[in-house]
Amino acid sequence: MKLTAEQMLEKYSNNSSHPQEVRRLAMMIFDGVNETLKEMSNKQRTYLENAALLHDIGYYIDSKSHNKHSQKMILDYGLKDFNERQKEIISCVCRYHRGSLPDKKEHEVYCHFDKKDRKIVKRLGGILRIADGLDRAHVSLIKKIRVNYDSENNITEMYLTPNNIDYRPDIFHAIRKKDLFELGFKTQVVFKFEQ
Repeated sequence: MKLTAEQMLEKYSNNSSHPQEVRRLAMMIFDGVNETLKEMSNKQRTYLENAALLHDIGYYIDSKSHNKHSQKMILDYGLKDFNERQKEIISCVCRYHRGSLPDKKEHEVYCHFDKKDRKIVKRLGGILRIADGLDRAHVSLIKKIRVNYDSENNITEMYLTPNNIDYRPDIFHAIRKKDLFELGFKTQVVFKFEQ
């Protein structure tokens, strides 16, 4: 029997607060990007939402390469309400939330996608990487994310509002993980804090 993302999270994770926070951050980034940079579909938003919830379920098997384990678990157990192709896209978005970037010559599932699906994986994976990096400490430090696109300079600005106005959280991991977003959207990402 196939499970929903929420059911898989409940079954294979003992920490649902981080995936829920990553989902919240990813949805803010998706919505901001959708309004200012590139229009994406509601279906793609659903893929990202499910991937955000499931990106760390691979810890159930092992912490080493947990992103690859998350992908395999999704492929093996399936996801209720998604067909095979959609399940493969969601599994790849999970896989690329950390570690190496997608490689159409080396990565088994990704290499079978057409150009359109590869672009979806890069874009959604890029959003998920940033959202995961922003909650690296697993303590929900970001209250709000506002996205602005500077078309003249091809820069995507992500304005971060911290939960505590007297404390600027460490965003090193988000900066380090912005590479896939920049590849998928062909833009440079700059993070800024605002009150």
